[in-house]
Amino acid sequence: MRTKYGAYPEYHTSLDDLGLISPEGLYGGFEVVKLCIQNHYYQTKLLCEPQLGKRGLYPTLSTKDSQTMVRDMMNLITYCDGTNDLLNIAEIINVPIWKLFDLVALLTEHQIIEQVSSD
Repeated sequence: MRTKYGAYPEYHTSLDDLGLISPEGLYGGFEVVKLCIQNHYYQTKLLCEPQLGKRGLYPTLSTKDSQTMVRDMMNLITYCDGTNDLLNIAEIINVPIWKLFDLVALLTEHQIIEQVSSD
């Protein structure tokens, strides 16, 4: 449901069918559900704080978003202990889960974290 309750007369009646939904709208709903189920547990592969600079993960140029990206990356690494799933980490560090997907991919690619299990 992405439309406000009561915004169209067919809402929750027998007239509310797939004929009211565009392919783009259906795909948008699918994308939201897909984001909700991409929830895995991760664990760091290193014993100490990773050296982001030598891995090319630390920005060399300060931008408006660089501080936030580094903070989110370090917070994510901090809670990747194998006991917190990605949704739990997102809630702890107060970042939407979908903003962590690219960081998880980047940290996994650089062998800083690994997936240990999933829900």
